[in-house]
Amino acid sequence: MLAAKQELILREVEEGTGAEISLEEDRSGLQAGIRLWFSDLPRPNGPIVTLRPKGLNRFEAKLSFGNFASATIAQMQKAEAEEVQLARALVTSVARNADVSISGGQSLDDWMITDGGFMITAEKRGINARFDDETLVGTCRELVIPILAALAELYGYDPVTEPEQPGGEIEGSVTLAVVKRRERNPRNRLLCLRVHGTSCKVCATDLSARYGEAGAIVEVHHLQPLALLGQPRAYDPATDLIPLCPNCHRAVHTRRPVPWTPDELRGMLTFD
Repeated sequence: MLAAKQELILREVEEGTGAEISLEEDRSGLQAGIRLWFSDLPRPNGPIVTLRPKGLNRFEAKLSFGNFASATIAQMQKAEAEEVQLARALVTSVARNADVSISGGQSLDDWMITDGGFMITAEKRGINARFDDETLVGTCRELVIPILAALAELYGYDPVTEPEQPGGEIEGSVTLAVVKRRERNPRNRLLCLRVHGTSCKVCATDLSARYGEAGAIVEVHHLQPLALLGQPRAYDPATDLIPLCPNCHRAVHTRRPVPWTPDELRGMLTFD
């Protein structure tokens, strides 16, 4: 059954992680599953997430490493504190919807990749109609995407972004370029929405509830104006980004160079 859903799963995971993903069917267990890994790493040389149905109403996502992944693991172990913080936050977000265990009895707060035997396992129970498109997409968002996104952070996988248009930000501004890249990182968006939900922090409109599948129009706003950042600093999407509806996001930026704060804009709202 999962084989018939591969295109749907692949599209969802690539969008959520900002990485090019390879996928294949896995028939090594009692029930067929799928394996996913970063396309720019041969499967034996990197992390692999296997999604597999279990029992009658469960899904399990398991992170493991290929037999020749020592170089990749060594690179991940050198990740900066900011990437480690985001990776741990992404895995912690999985625990809101699933039972999560980390090899070696490590905790969600301070886990580290130790060697090729490192694993993260997430199991979600009570899933009805497991293979419906909506349910399968939701399962990928809750289990597979955050785990792969966490590994992408540690690996240093840069999401593909559209080039800046001429005449935009100041050329050669390293701090601005770095922050812009981080803000546009889909993994930051993922964590921001998992922490804050999909309700606009100004007008309180829940875009997912109102628009259903089209609720993906929710936008992510950087609380500290990019142009005012002086020195690079630790970056936390949980505290530095908030969700806004497209109208409120455009409204906060009508004041320049310093946008309206969410509280200021909220005070301007009028209701019929």
